[in-house]
Amino acid sequence: MFGHKTKNTIDSLIGISTRIEGNLHFKGGLRIDGIINGNVIADPAEPSMLVISEHARVEGEVRVAHLVVNGEIVGPVYSSELLELQPHARITGDVYYKALEMHGGALVSGRLSHDHAGEQILKLAAPIRATSA
Repeated sequence: MFGHKTKNTIDSLIGISTRIEGNLHFKGGLRIDGIINGNVIADPAEPSMLVISEHARVEGEVRVAHLVVNGEIVGPVYSSELLELQPHARITGDVYYKALEMHGGALVSGRLSHDHAGEQILKLAAPIRATSA
């Protein structure tokens, strides 16, 4: 259904004993088992998939095409393709999605907003790069 925009393989892993302080930008597939204190943003020009495992916690904004959550996110979530909320998912923040799959037990404390123009979600999130004068 979303094959042309989503990625179904994991290229990188952030282990359960890892803690990252700062923003994380990635391409392709990423699985987080540890803790991220910062934004997690996929390259909007590439297909992307992010898996937040049951033990993971992200404190910051999350922007990705395909997102699978079974852990905790504190911050706004933007999924331009498919958002899957597994039974242990906990999101505190507003959620913007194109397609949603929510399992029993998942919890969202915030607004759920369906966006027909899902591609705009990531394009609007493209990081603004400072230019040197």
